[in-house]
Amino acid sequence: MFFRGPQRGRMGRGMGRGGMGPMRGPGMRAFIPHIPFDLAQCEAVFPRNKPVTDEKAEKAFTDALLKRNQDLTPSPTEQSAVLNLVTKINAVMDNLIVAPGNFDSAVSFKQIEEVRQVGSHKKGTIMSGHNVADLVVVLKTLPTLEAVAALGNKTLEELKNAEPHEVLTMMTNEGGFEISSPDATVKVLITTLHQNLKKLDPELHLESKIMHSHLAAIRHARWAEENAFHSSVKVLIRLLRDVKTRFEGLEPLSPWIIDLLSHYSVMNNPTRQPLPINQAFRRSLQLLAAGFFLPGSAGITDPCENGNIRVHTSMSLEQQDQVCYTAQTLLRVLSHGGYKHILGLEGTPAIATEMSVWEGVVVTPSDKAYEKIEKKEDDEESEGGAEESMDTADVN
Repeated sequence: MFFRGPQRGRMGRGMGRGGMGPMRGPGMRAFIPHIPFDLAQCEAVFPRNKPVTDEKAEKAFTDALLKRNQDLTPSPTEQSAVLNLVTKINAVMDNLIVAPGNFDSAVSFKQIEEVRQVGSHKKGTIMSGHNVADLVVVLKTLPTLEAVAALGNKTLEELKNAEPHEVLTMMTNEGGFEISSPDATVKVLITTLHQNLKKLDPELHLESKIMHSHLAAIRHARWAEENAFHSSVKVLIRLLRDVKTRFEGLEPLSPWIIDLLSHYSVMNNPTRQPLPINQAFRRSLQLLAAGFFLPGSAGITDPCENGNIRVHTSMSLEQQDQVCYTAQTLLRVLSHGGYKHILGLEGTPAIATEMSVWEGVVVTPSDKAYEKIEKKEDDEESEGGAEESMDTADVN
C-alpha cells in the first residue's frame, strides 16, 4: 500500500495495528503523532490583515445554518410521540425489575440489571423524520435469542394491557428488538454485564461484538450528557449528520465520530469558550481537510475507551482518505460562497464529485491519494497454477 500525490498529513511509519502505536525495534524511533494545522488554535500567531468575509455575508451564512437546523429538528408533535413511547417502555421495564413474575422461569431469564436511554434522542440531536429512540437493557444473565424474543413479547403484552386501543408492533433483530407505534419507534438494545462477555457462546447468545457496542453506547451517552450539552454542539452534530447523508465521501464518519468532532470544533480552542455555529461548522471542514483523520494524525482520542485509541482508526485507510479529499472539495466550495449547496438548501451533491464554478472561480474535486497495490499478473498466474496442481493431486 502506498500514497501518491500531495501528502495529506504525514503518514506515520512503523505504526502498530490500527495506527495506534509504534512497533519498536533496535534503532527505531518512537512514533509521535502530529497535529494538523488548526487556525483556531493558533490564530494569535497568524493575525489577519482583513476579515475573511464581510459581516453581511457571514450573517447570511449563519442564518442558513440555523434555518437548516430548524428544518432538521423534529416538530413538538414528533418529539412528544417518541417521548411518550419511551416513557411507557421504561415503565414496563421498571415493573419487570421489581416483579419479574413467572417470566424468568419460562426462559431462564433472571433479572434486568438496568435500563439506560442512549442515542440521538437522549443526546438531544434527533433528526426530523427519524423518530427513533434507543434503550439499552443490561441483563445479569447471558442473553439468548429466546430470552430476547420473550422480553420483547412480554413488553408488548404489558403495553397493550395498559392501552388496548393503541396500535403497536414488535420485531426482533440481531441486537434486541424494537417496538413501533404509528408515530415513533423505540429500539431496545440488549447486552449483559461486562464480566459476562467472555462467557458468551456464539451459537447460543447474541454476538459479543454487538454486546460490546451496546455497552459502549451507554458510555457515549454518559459522556455526551456531561460534556456535549452546549446548544452549538448539538446544532453542529445535526448539521454534520445531514451533510454526511448527502455526500457519499463523508459516509465513513460514524455518529460517535461526528459527536466528538462537533464537540472538538466548538469547545476545543484557547479561550475554552464555545465558538459560534458559523465558525464551528467551517472549522470542522477545515480539520477534516487538513488531515485530522489521516494516519499519523493525533486526531481525537476516544474518551470512553482505555489505551489512547484514536477514533479515526475505526475507518480503513481508504475511508480516511475519502473523508479528507471530500472535505477539501466542500471547503473550497464553502470558501467561495457555496454554503447553500453544502447544506442542501439548493443544488445537488454533485459538487463533491464534479467540477463547479463559483463567481468565476473553478473548483475541481480533489483526487484520492491512497491506492492499494494490485497483485502482479505473474503472481496470480503462479498462484493459479499451484492451485491447479493441488486440484490435480487431489483428483489423482
